[in-house]
Amino acid sequence: MAAREQRRAHRQLGTVGERPPGIFGGVPVSEIAIFAGLVALVVWLFSRHTATLVVGVIVCTLGVLEVTAREHLSGYRSHTTLLAAVPSLAVGIGIVSLLGVHRDRAPLLLAIALPLFALLAWFLRARFRIARQARIVHPPRG
Repeated sequence: MAAREQRRAHRQLGTVGERPPGIFGGVPVSEIAIFAGLVALVVWLFSRHTATLVVGVIVCTLGVLEVTAREHLSGYRSHTTLLAAVPSLAVGIGIVSLLGVHRDRAPLLLAIALPLFALLAWFLRARFRIARQARIVHPPRG
């Protein structure tokens, strides 16, 4: 009966086991970063300073990436799309920053960002499957 439960848990896209511990121990650094980023975004709504917006988005994104990468790489929950999209968007933003915004550059952006996204998604999904299998066979002790 236990083997059937493990196979069923493996097929589900939900969580398996306990949430992995944070890399900062008991200090919720990622959650604080997410909150600080959201506070900066609210401040930006009133001040309209571009630097406040940029800092808020970056801090919030770093907090979210830490939590999602930790969960994904430990096999707890899959975040393939989000983890593949962030670097692809960063590359797209970098290209737009370097080359400027023009309508005729959209195919270039797509030609670079979409294959990068697909490659990262494939790699991250394979990595998650390995971690999920390891989590099911040898559950972490908590």
